[in-house]
This record gives sequence, C-alpha cells and structure tokens, in this order.
Amino acid sequence: MTDRSGAPVVVGVDGSPSALDAARVAAREAVARHRPLRVVYAFQWPLLGTPLGPVAAALPNEDLRQEADKVVAEAVDEARKVDADLDVSGVVAEGAATPVLLRESRDAALLVLGHRGLGGFAELLVGSVCIDLSARAHCPVLVVRDEPRADGPVVVGVDGSALSHQAIGFAFGEAARRGTTLVAVHAWLYPAAATGREVSGPGDILPLVYDPAELRAEEERVLAEAVAGWSERYPEVPVQRKLIAGAPARTLVEESGHAQLTVVGAHGRGSLGGLLLGSVSQAVLHHARSPLAIVRHRRGHTAG
Repeated sequence: MTDRSGAPVVVGVDGSPSALDAARVAAREAVARHRPLRVVYAFQWPLLGTPLGPVAAALPNEDLRQEADKVVAEAVDEARKVDADLDVSGVVAEGAATPVLLRESRDAALLVLGHRGLGGFAELLVGSVCIDLSARAHCPVLVVRDEPRADGPVVVGVDGSALSHQAIGFAFGEAARRGTTLVAVHAWLYPAAATGREVSGPGDILPLVYDPAELRAEEERVLAEAVAGWSERYPEVPVQRKLIAGAPARTLVEESGHAQLTVVGAHGRGSLGGLLLGSVSQAVLHHARSPLAIVRHRRGHTAG
C-alpha cells in the first residue's frame, strides 16, 4: 500500500475558469490537511491528435508549451492567494488528462477537478474524463462546482456496502475537519407491488405480501449500523440520520443543495454495482449542487 503520510493534494488545471475555482478549493483543502499542493497541467502536442482548446489552437506550436506554463503559473498564484505560506508546486506533464492524473493520484491524498474544462479536459463538458478519474483514481476525487458554500453540513450517501463504509469514514473526517454536522442519508424504495403505481425504473423484487413497518425497521437498522462505529471514532461530530423513501440519486442531489460537501462511493450494491462508476454515483456527479467527493474502494485503506 502506498504511504500517503506526506502525500500532496493534486489539482488538475487547464486555464478554464472552472479549473481556477478548483485551484482555490484545492488550496483550502491542502491548508486544512496540512499538506502541500501540486498543480498539474496535462499537455499534449497537436500532432498527437488531442485538441488543446480554443485558446491554444490559435497559437503557433512553439508557443504552446509557454502557454501551458502560464496556465500553471496562474493557478499557482490563485492558490497562494488563499494562503501565502502554502507549499505549492506546479508541473506541465506531457500526456492526455486521464492517464496523467491517474499517475498523479497514486501518490496523492486528494485529487481535485473542476466540473467543466477546456483543452486537455475538454471531455469534462460531457463528464467522461471526470467520470473516468472518479472511478479509477487511487485516491478520493473532489469535483468542484463554482465557489462552494462555507456553511452547511457534510452529506454522505449510505447503502450498507463496504464501499459505502469507506465513504462514510471519509465524510466523518471531513465533518470533523470542517467543524460541522454529518448528515447520513439512506434512501430506499418500497417494492413496486405495494404502491399500486407504475414504476419508472428497476427495483428489488420482493414478495407481494410483506410488512411495511418491518421493511422500514430493516432500513433503519442498515443506516444506524453504518454510522455507529464512525460516531464512536468521531464523538465530536454531530450526526443526523435521514431515512428517506425515494430514489437514491434524486434524494442525494436534493440533499446536496444545502451541503458544503457531498460524499458518495464510486459504486454501491445493486444490479449496477459492477460498473466502474455506479448509476447513483454518476447521476450525483452530473447533478450535485455542492462539491462532490467520490471515494473508491482500496484494499487495506481506512477512510477518514
């Protein structure tokens, strides 16, 4: 297992406004964690067939590397505005965004990305690079949307899976660091037969006859057990448990509206759990109204 005791916070930049937002957030995260910040620009020459965005495409080839250096320098300057004493370094790394940042994530405590980008991150406009990194990075990924709010709780999705356990631990650590409440959300659906209504999506197949009270009690048990151990480890963190009958993705998106951070696992249990990035996590990634931390399972790793 990689020793992350001195690992930096890594932020991917490309010269877009979203990337500068990410650089400022990454700087605050680095300060809060007492870690250095590493600013990374993924650079690829036009002859290799990768677009570098509208600004770079208009420049002569010999100026492209200088422009990349300027992008990194601007992001470093933005980071230092957050804290002049922050240890910040910048690098222009040759290669496409996904492989470059995957390599960086091996030795990172946290990988920070803007929700939208240009140039090497052009795919972020439709989310493909962001989804890929969120699913495959070797550290938690923080996806930034504009300037995050300074108040509000940390919201975490709970589904009872091992990956959810790690996401909960990460969320408790963030709530403790930020001095705020943790809201643990477990969303569940009644079986279709009980509603008498047409169901728009897949669900678990349960017997036609069952006790709704028993079903709810079981879901309450899943939620309570999921947070119990972490509450003992972080007794200073106030915890609010929310058991909501509804679609998990929609519920988490709604809860993110008043959160300063939302946390999910890369995928959880269920029929789509085998995807690199599960359907719930991907939906929240696209629609969350707060910064989103995505925690991927790593053997031998303890969240928080």
